[in-house]
Amino acid sequence: MLETASSAPAPDHEVVIIGGGFSGIGAAIALTRAHMNDFVVIEEGSGVGGAWHWNTYPGVAVDIPSFSYQFSYEQRSDWSRVYAPGRELKAYAESLVDRYGLRPRIRLNTRVTGAAFDDVRHVWSLSTAGGDTITARHVVGATGVLTQPKPPEIDGLEDFAGTTMHTSRWDHAVDLRGKRVAVIGTGASAVQLIPAIAPEVAALTVFQRTPIWCLPKLDLPLAGPLRAAMRWVPGTRRALRAVSQTLVELTFPIAAHYPDLVPVASHGERLGRRQLRRQVQDPEVRAKLTPSYSLGCKRPSFHNEYLATYNRENVALETTPIARVTPEGVQTSDGVEHPVDVLVLATGFKVFEAGNMPPFPVTGADGADLDEFWAENRFQAYQGVSVPGFPNYFTILGPYAYNGASYFTLIENQMRHIVRCLKHARRQGASRVEVTREANDRFFAEVLGRRDRQVFFQGSCGTANSYYFDVNGDAPFRPASTLEAAWRSARYDLGDYRFDPPGTRRDAPAETIGAAV
Repeated sequence: MLETASSAPAPDHEVVIIGGGFSGIGAAIALTRAHMNDFVVIEEGSGVGGAWHWNTYPGVAVDIPSFSYQFSYEQRSDWSRVYAPGRELKAYAESLVDRYGLRPRIRLNTRVTGAAFDDVRHVWSLSTAGGDTITARHVVGATGVLTQPKPPEIDGLEDFAGTTMHTSRWDHAVDLRGKRVAVIGTGASAVQLIPAIAPEVAALTVFQRTPIWCLPKLDLPLAGPLRAAMRWVPGTRRALRAVSQTLVELTFPIAAHYPDLVPVASHGERLGRRQLRRQVQDPEVRAKLTPSYSLGCKRPSFHNEYLATYNRENVALETTPIARVTPEGVQTSDGVEHPVDVLVLATGFKVFEAGNMPPFPVTGADGADLDEFWAENRFQAYQGVSVPGFPNYFTILGPYAYNGASYFTLIENQMRHIVRCLKHARRQGASRVEVTREANDRFFAEVLGRRDRQVFFQGSCGTANSYYFDVNGDAPFRPASTLEAAWRSARYDLGDYRFDPPGTRRDAPAETIGAAV
């Protein structure tokens, strides 16, 4: 007998959240607070916390103040420092899971390998690496983008006879004491790692392709009277968060999206150059560590010891391009071979690449493929949440979702948008929710229309080698202040979505979506 929408069994869950990092935890809390309790969280790892579960390399810490790097409704008073170490973020994730009773609704060690939408039943089927199938009315993608390690494309990497590890998969069984260590990459992870391991290794060679802007870190221990005030004096935490939020807003959203209004970048560059002059003794090394691109073209870093580490006798900065990795070490293009015992890949993650957003194939209405859609039409999503042709599928960190502020602010904004949409679907008795093509095109045209004022398209970003840019030369950050993003997540026109009852079938749009250039 032919299965129809009315005769088909109900899905396993109303909502499946894919990802057990802070995005997934925040999504689960938002659904719980909205009394939408039929959900499950699917997590590939053996524990929750996302980046803070996987990244445990020496020196790992947040790179924005802890007062901002937390949910507004769950502010801690016991951070050990202004910039908390990674283990405290991992503990924060665990505490949230327990506080909101989420642990029974989390499936760990479960990797989603594919998602397909049933046009008849209005249900998503998720396949897993274990061979299971999980069905859901709606899917919330919370896998993030900085999750899939990106090894460098260097000849001979697999032939190295020593120990190789990526910063995001640190092997604590490896003892670096007395070893010759090479670090490939000088991004945000390397900035934290290098000062942490330099004192214990015999020799450390850092292979740099592109220098990073490294600014002073206003980091202090949170102890004594300040800790007591945070816990017991009314308004202290609120005041500290307000200061922190202002700092975060000025250093990225305002600096990146409104550089002509507030010239933060030029002041930041002067600060960065002053720190270079004060901390790096050798003028030749200092020149190699000085970026040639504008501040904001790629992710800057904040650290007080990174630059000074290059004054150590056992630390060498190598800027000659790598030719190949040999069994014994790293050979540069000038023919010099650098002997290495341990090779550390601080080469970041896949970001705007096929198979990463999300890290599994997504098949929407009428067989539409999400990777193909983005390849043909450029990265785009309505307010970073929804894509036409992919009903009942929502993302926390889709294209043009993130404006550069705290990820926790992003999560709260995106879930405000998603919960509002799901509540309306419930009121309407709708089983199929899809953003309209017109709304998507309007939003995409709007963000493209604002790009000329962004620092990415004003500054000299050509030499930055930044993961901010995709293959089309777009930088899919939301060109808006945090206040604007929050306002619009709560007040977007619900008419920008179609809400269809069970049994409705719509053909995928035939026209090219998002044709605005």
